[in-house]
Amino acid sequence: MDDGSPVAPDRPALVGRNAVDRLYRAALTGLALSLPLLLVALLAELVASAWPAITRFGVRFLWTSVWDPVAGVFGAAPMIFGTLASSLLALLFAVPLALGVAIYLTEFSPKWLRQPVAFLVELLAAIPSVVYGLWGIFVLIPFLRGYVVPPLRGVLGWTPFLQGVFYGNSLLAGGVILAIMIVPYIAAVSREVLLAVPSSQREAALGMGATRWEAVWTAVVPYGRAGLIGAVILGLGRALGETMAVTMLIGNRHDIGLSVLQPAYTMAAAVANEFSEATTNLYLSALFEVGLILFVVTVVVNALARLMIWRVARGTAVGSRAL
Repeated sequence: MDDGSPVAPDRPALVGRNAVDRLYRAALTGLALSLPLLLVALLAELVASAWPAITRFGVRFLWTSVWDPVAGVFGAAPMIFGTLASSLLALLFAVPLALGVAIYLTEFSPKWLRQPVAFLVELLAAIPSVVYGLWGIFVLIPFLRGYVVPPLRGVLGWTPFLQGVFYGNSLLAGGVILAIMIVPYIAAVSREVLLAVPSSQREAALGMGATRWEAVWTAVVPYGRAGLIGAVILGLGRALGETMAVTMLIGNRHDIGLSVLQPAYTMAAAVANEFSEATTNLYLSALFEVGLILFVVTVVVNALARLMIWRVARGTAVGSRAL
C-alpha cells in the first residue's frame, strides 16, 4: 500500500564504493598516521642509539654529576637541573607578563588596539633563536650587570640564590631570555582561552555589582583556569627544548648551584655543544641518552598542555564585547 512517502532509489550507496574515494581515504589515513609513526621512529632511534649508555650507567645516569669523556664516565644531573631551573625561572618571569597581556587584550583594551598589539606580541615568536642570543649578549647581559643585579644583591644578597660573582653568562640571563621567548606562546593561547569564556560570565558578575577587574578575576579567569594552566605548561614545553639562545647565554658549566648568578648547563645546550666533539661510541651514546630524556620530558609536558587546553578551548570562541 502506497502511503505517499518518498522511496529511496534502489542503488548502492556511493560512500566508499568509488575507487577514487577509496584512494583518497587511504591517502588521508596514511598522512594522518605518518606523524605518529615519525614520532615512534624518532623515539626508537634515540633508544637504540642511547642503549649502550643506558646499559652501562643505568638509572644513576639521572642523578650523578660527573661528565668525564676521557674517563668514560657520564652523568646528566647538572644538565637536567639546569634545564628545569632555567625553564621554571623563565615561567616565573613570563607568566605574569603573558597573562597580563592576554587579560588586557581581551577585557580592557580598546577594540582598535587589540589586533595590532596581539600581532606584535605574536611576532616575537617569529624571531630566530640566534637573534635572541645575540641580543642577549650585547644588550641583556650589560643591562642585568648594570641595572638589575646590583639592586637585587643589595636587597636579597643574603639568600643562596644570589651568591657569587656575576660575570654575565648565567642561569639568570638564560632564564630571562627564555622568558622573553615564551611570552608570545603563553599570551596567544591564554588570549584564545579567555575569548572562549562566555559573555554571560562577565555579565553575571557585573550585574551583581562587581567592577570590571573583579569580574575578570572572580568569573572569567576561574572559568578558563584549566586552559590558562595548559598555556603555561605549553610555554614550559617550549622553554625545555630551546637550544641556541640558551647556549649563548647560560654559561655552559657542568655544575649544580643554587645561585642564579652562576653559569649552568641544559640538556639541549649539551647536545648542541658536544655532539660534534664525541669521539667515542660511549660518549656519543651518552649524548643520545641526554637527547632521549629531553625528548620524553618535552613530549609529556606538551601532551599535558594540549590536553588541558582542549578541555577548555574546544568549541566556538565567543569574544568579549565592550560592556
